[in-house]
Amino acid sequence: MPTATALLTDRYELTMLAAALADGTAGRDCVFEVFARRLPHGRRYGVVAGTGRLLEALPAFRFGDAELATLRDQGLTDPRLLDWLAGFRFSGDVDGYAEGELFFPGSPVLTVRAPFGEGVLLETLALSILNHDSAIASAAARMVAAACERPCIEMGSRRTHEEAAVAAARAAHLVGFGASSNLEAGRRYGVPTTGTSAHAFTLLHDDERAAFRAQVDTLGVGTTLLVDTYDVEQGIRTAIEVAGPGLGAIRLDSGDLPTLATRARQLLDELGATGTRVIVTSDLDEYAIAGLMAAPVDGYGVGTSLVTGSGAPTAGMVYKLVARDGVPVAKRSEGKNSVGGRKSAVRRHAPDGTATAEVVSSAPVEPRPGDRDLVVPLVRDGELCQPASPGEALQRARQHHARVRGTLPAEAWALSRGEPALETLSA
Repeated sequence: MPTATALLTDRYELTMLAAALADGTAGRDCVFEVFARRLPHGRRYGVVAGTGRLLEALPAFRFGDAELATLRDQGLTDPRLLDWLAGFRFSGDVDGYAEGELFFPGSPVLTVRAPFGEGVLLETLALSILNHDSAIASAAARMVAAACERPCIEMGSRRTHEEAAVAAARAAHLVGFGASSNLEAGRRYGVPTTGTSAHAFTLLHDDERAAFRAQVDTLGVGTTLLVDTYDVEQGIRTAIEVAGPGLGAIRLDSGDLPTLATRARQLLDELGATGTRVIVTSDLDEYAIAGLMAAPVDGYGVGTSLVTGSGAPTAGMVYKLVARDGVPVAKRSEGKNSVGGRKSAVRRHAPDGTATAEVVSSAPVEPRPGDRDLVVPLVRDGELCQPASPGEALQRARQHHARVRGTLPAEAWALSRGEPALETLSA
């Protein structure tokens, strides 16, 4: 993270703050909510991700001398505004869905209660983190489901911004990806990292055998050899000749993957390498993974589609003022309306534990058997409720997601376009 996050915002937050300071409304007690009006087209559920990163960033959201100088350079010279920012420290409360939780249209994913001046400053930071990470986690969760317990590896760092790559690796691990190729994700969040070689390493050597020999000598027979640089079948034969039948895995990165994987499995078994795994890569998404379900594949490496949200690069969340001095307020714009008042939310379940509905209300929800409260305290008076290291926070979210995804009804796992798996009800 940068040493300060205060400039990761939009200028209009500061112009609103300046005007509110001038007319005396900046101190009004306000409630802001983050929610998505709808899920990306055809998606059945979303996954809340990024809450841990937002809580990491919050203490550093301060305006020091360097930040104030930058504002002056950009024409923000109002003395009242700059003096207020110089002493700014978030002192409000934050509640929200636990990271890793599922969300649906209207779910109050994050609630900020603070004086207007403090709450409005967090809008861009909160949305940029939650929209990106939730989009990646939601796409990755569909890939994990399509893989049906076969391991998935995140390997999309070269297809996105360098910091987005770290966040994407974190979000993917949260929903069940076993490892990432990104070393910074390993350092910062404890995500397991993995990686062997690319085609360039094979092309570096005089022949495939020499490349395989160098890799096995360095990494051991448990390594994964990339066998499709030239001819796949010959590559597999050479790999087993060099490493022996104890070779850890082969990787296929091009061509007709279902056919190649089937032939690869047959050939490996014929060569006595019955324990050698078949790993596939090459522009996979959830649909391609599902299409490989009948093939003898042992794991998937996913890159571009994961780090771009597999067609939905944002979760579509918004940050809206819903109460002012205890009075509900709401936006009435056509197609962009909001519901006033601070929300409570519960997930309703059948007796067998299957989730049946999301209940969101501006009034307290009358509890029923099987209801689970979804909104939990995150920050009180500016202080984190459950301080944790970045790695601990990620593992907590990963465990929570594993628990709640098991409550989804069967139709939630369909990859075909459809309505959200749970209806959002008003109490």
